[in-house]
Amino acid sequence: MPHLTRRGLAAATAVLVGATTLTACGSGSGSDGGAGAGSGPVELTYWAWAPGMDKVAALWNAEHPDIRVTVQKQASGDDLVTKIITAAKAHKGPDLVQAEYQALPTLVSNDALADIAKETQDAKDDFAPGVWQQTTFGGDAVYALPQDSGPMMFFYRQDLFQQYGLSVPTTWDEFATTARELRKKAPGKALTTFSANDAGQFAGLAQQAGAKWWTFEGDTWKVGIDDAATRKVSDFWGGLVAEGAVDNQPMYTPAWNKALNTGKQIGWVSAVWAPGVLTTAAPDTKGKWAMAPLPQWTKGDSVTGSWGGSSTAVTADSKHKEAAARFAVWLNTDPKALAALVKESGIYPAATAAQTSGALAKAPDHFPQQPDFYARAAEIAKTTAPAAWGPNVNVAYSAFKDGYGKAAKARSGFGEALTAMRDATVADLEKQGFEVAR
Repeated sequence: MPHLTRRGLAAATAVLVGATTLTACGSGSGSDGGAGAGSGPVELTYWAWAPGMDKVAALWNAEHPDIRVTVQKQASGDDLVTKIITAAKAHKGPDLVQAEYQALPTLVSNDALADIAKETQDAKDDFAPGVWQQTTFGGDAVYALPQDSGPMMFFYRQDLFQQYGLSVPTTWDEFATTARELRKKAPGKALTTFSANDAGQFAGLAQQAGAKWWTFEGDTWKVGIDDAATRKVSDFWGGLVAEGAVDNQPMYTPAWNKALNTGKQIGWVSAVWAPGVLTTAAPDTKGKWAMAPLPQWTKGDSVTGSWGGSSTAVTADSKHKEAAARFAVWLNTDPKALAALVKESGIYPAATAAQTSGALAKAPDHFPQQPDFYARAAEIAKTTAPAAWGPNVNVAYSAFKDGYGKAAKARSGFGEALTAMRDATVADLEKQGFEVAR
């Protein structure tokens, strides 16, 4: 966010958890690309939550004795963001952090992250434009390296689609028709469910439609959560839920797992990481699922949204920013590092070259009948639409869970829930001291 001013950003520290507001901290000391003469190796600390990250860092340490990275395992989500901001205020932050894309604006607005554009300029082409954009905020500054991504896709029970004579939908209109057709042929089954317990899915669908939930001009934020693209998505799903064409039960519950495992729910709008979920939620369905691109709003288009993903950022507190940036680039572009991230951390790498190589050359165990799974996923990932995150994503997500949860349960349509989500987000920004366009 190269044009953000302190006037509108000074009170953003606690927006993610509603804690007491902290003032933003200043930048840390200057950079040092390597160890000084006789000073020993540069020591870097990396806060991350992905499993096995210490094993990946060990590969770097073995090949770079002048720069040693120590991984400190952390909690993810809001807890980590709060911890980073608190550490930044005390100028005791680590050198590197694993940060979800939607958390970056909050960290940047609190001066917790360093601009590493100079050190990462040669890495841009390693990533899909829509993924790289999430670390730059539309300007020249770069605040992180993409690490993993979650391009969205449609997963469906291939055997049951064949049994009921259903065609895989390529547009959202076809998706609605398929949902209704299944209800007529098998009233006890549903194509999918609309769930309000994970706002990331809805955000990704809005992203695919072209939504821009947060934008910034001059000193003013604009909240577009109720823009035309989002309202189109909201009305579409609200209509399907209201008429009973799809289910209205939340995901990740025992009942949802059972519905997937027994074929009561025969499809799922999800992301590239879905096979791992299906392995545990629906173990009896191995070999019965297939993956297809997300349905499109306009026939012939090819665009997807993103659900999940994280980056590697260098903090403003780091005394060795150049060295930290070198590690971040290596971690997310080097073939050996990327292979280790897949093997040890189980991630879907954001770097396009790694999405069809090594451990990803073979289809997920749950999809043995689709050997080209990751080749197709890589093509879909290239079409990821840009996202527009702001400094209080957690407030918007909380409002979504509350309003959409009630509306889905009541099958009452989502119009009021979307307006309430937008209003809650604007009110929170203003409460935190931001200027917001009305």
